[in-house]
Amino acid sequence: MPILRYLESPLDDLLRRAADRDGDAPAVVTAQAAVTFAALDREADRIAHYVRRTVRRADAVVAAATTLDAAFPAVYYGTVRSGRLLALLDPLMGQAALHEVCTAAGVEIAFVPGPLAALLAALADRLPRLHTIVVTDPTTRPASSGRAPGGSAPGGPVPGRRPSGVPVSGAAVFGGRGACAVVTLSAALAGVSAGGPVGRARPGVDAVACLQFAPDGAGRLKSVRLTHRNLVAGAAQTALAHRLGAASVAFNHLPQYHAVHLNSAVHAGARQVLCTDPDPFGALAEAARAEATHYYGLPARLHRLADDPRLATGRAHLPGRHLSAIHVSGGVLAPERARVLRDALRVSVLQGYGLTEVFTLSHHQPPGSRPGLGAVGVPLPGTECRVVVPGSTRPAPVWSTGEVQIRGPQLSHGPADSPGPAARDADGWLSTGDTGYLDADGGLHLVDAHRSVFTCDDALVAPSVVERVIGQDPRVAECIVADWPDPARGALVWAGVVLREAPEGDAPGGNAPDVLDVLDSVAEQANARLGPGEQIRRLEALDAVPRRPGGRPARRELRLRLHALAAGEAAA
Repeated sequence: MPILRYLESPLDDLLRRAADRDGDAPAVVTAQAAVTFAALDREADRIAHYVRRTVRRADAVVAAATTLDAAFPAVYYGTVRSGRLLALLDPLMGQAALHEVCTAAGVEIAFVPGPLAALLAALADRLPRLHTIVVTDPTTRPASSGRAPGGSAPGGPVPGRRPSGVPVSGAAVFGGRGACAVVTLSAALAGVSAGGPVGRARPGVDAVACLQFAPDGAGRLKSVRLTHRNLVAGAAQTALAHRLGAASVAFNHLPQYHAVHLNSAVHAGARQVLCTDPDPFGALAEAARAEATHYYGLPARLHRLADDPRLATGRAHLPGRHLSAIHVSGGVLAPERARVLRDALRVSVLQGYGLTEVFTLSHHQPPGSRPGLGAVGVPLPGTECRVVVPGSTRPAPVWSTGEVQIRGPQLSHGPADSPGPAARDADGWLSTGDTGYLDADGGLHLVDAHRSVFTCDDALVAPSVVERVIGQDPRVAECIVADWPDPARGALVWAGVVLREAPEGDAPGGNAPDVLDVLDSVAEQANARLGPGEQIRRLEALDAVPRRPGGRPARRELRLRLHALAAGEAAA
C-alpha cells in the first residue's frame, strides 16, 4: 500500500500550491473555457476578499451550491481562504431541505445558481441572517483566463420560485425581518482585486473548514463539521488510491461536484473536465475527445450506459488507451452492469465505499479488480478497517459478518449534534452501522446497510425531510418514507401515509378511487415543496406506521419488505 503523506496546512493551500507548481496548466475545463490553476487561484483570492468585506458577523457562515461548473471551485477555495465557515448545499435540494439547512447553519451569504436563488429569495423572510444571494453564472470565468466576466443581469424584484433563474440586481428583496440583496457573481466581484493579502489569521489544521448536512442513520438531517485536516488528508488519500498525477485528466460526469474529487484532483495537479451532458453515451464520446484517464460516473448513468444498444456498435467512441478506469461514485453499480462496461470498454470498472454521514471515501477497488456483489475493495492509504462482533469491539474472524468500523485522518467526528452511528469512539473508530465481512486479502464486502439514507439520481434523500413535508398536510395523521429500488436511478421515494379520515365508505388501507384521489393530491402538494430527487413516486395508504417495540418506526423491516416487493415486480 502506498505511504500516505499530506501537508498539515489549510485546505486552500491545495490550490495555492498547485498554482505555484504549474500555474499555466489547465485546472478546470468546461464546454466554454479552460481555467488555469493560476487563474483559479486569483479568482479564489477575489472571492475571499469579497466575503471578508461582505459578512456582518464574526461567526458568519457562507453557503455554496456544489454546481458542476467552473465557478464552484473558486467559491469553494475562496470562502475557505476568507476564514469563514463554508456550508455546502445540494443544488438539487427542495425548498423544505434548503430552509432547514440554511436555518441550522445560520447562512449570511449564499453562492447559488438561478433556480436555487429563487427558492432562497422566496424564503428570505424566514432566514433572518441571510442578507446576500450571489447568483453564480456557469459562463463566468476568471478575468485572467482570457475573457472578462459578463455584466449583471437586468435588475428587478425577485418574485419567488421560477422555473429557471431569477432577475438579479443590487436591489433588495423584501423580507419580513430585513432585506436580502441578489446579485450576479460578476457584479459582486466588480472592482474586487485579487492583489494583497486576504488578512485572515492562518487556521490550525484541526479547525473546522466546511459544514455539510446529511441524513444520519435514522434519516434525519445532521450537520457534519469537516476540518482542514479531514479534507486535505482525504485529497491525498484519494489521489494515491486512484493514481492521480499531474498528467491525469479526470473526467467528471456527475450531476454535481463532490468535494473529494475536486480536492484530490487539485492535490495531484490533474486536469478536471466537467461534463454536463446527461446522456452517458455522449459523455463517453466527450471523454474520448478529452483523452480522459479517469472517468467518474454516477451508478444510475453507468447503468443506462451498460444497457445502451449503441455501446455494442459504437467502437468509434471507445475511450482508447488513455482511460485507466471508470470510478463508480455516489452509490453502487450492479456487478453485472459493471462487467458489461468492463468488457465493452476494455477498462476496469471500480467500486468504492464511503459514508454519506461524513462525506468521505474509505475504500476503493484497485485497478484490475473484478466486480462482485458487495465488493468495495481495500482501505485507502492511511485508513484502517475492522469488522467487529455486533455490540462489542472484538474483531470478527475473516469471512465472518459483523459491523464495519473504520478509522483514518479523513474522518470527521461524525454529525456534530448526534451521537450513535457515524460518531467516533475514544480510539477514533467510527461505527458505520453497515454489516460486512473481510476476505483474506483485507477486502471489504458489504452484506447490508442499516441506514435509511438513499440517493435518487445524485440527490441525497433524507426521509425525515420528506416526512415533515407530507406531515404538514392536514389530511395526513402520520407517514413514513423509504426507498423503492430502481436500477436506473438508484432508488425512488416511497411514502406510506395514514389518513386522518378515510373518504366516505372506504377504509384507510383501501384502494377505492376516492382514496387514490386523496393520495394523489397529498403527493402533488408535497412534491411542490420537494427537490427533484425527493419527489414522491410511490404512495401507499396505511392503517398504521409500522413500529418496533418501544415505538420507533420499523424502518429497516419496511425497507426489506419494499425491496422484496420491488424484486418481485422486476422478476414478473
